Amino acid sequence: MLVILMEDRILAPQQVCQSCLLADRAGQPRWRQGQLRCGQAVPKLSPGQPDQYECMMGFRIANVE
Repeated sequence: MLVILMEDRILAPQQVCQSCLLADRAGQPRWRQGQLRCGQAVPKLSPGQPDQYECMMGFRIANVE
């Protein structure tokens, strides 16, 4: 499940990506084959941390399982 990480809260992608020009037709992040296509991977700080990406709009997105 993808979530958007803000300083003090966690948001569903639907709350942010709906208005993004880089989102897919359904207003979701472009997630394909386990990678965010509209952003870049962020290095992990610890081994147990979920995969994180920074989208082109500047938001931090995490893949929480």
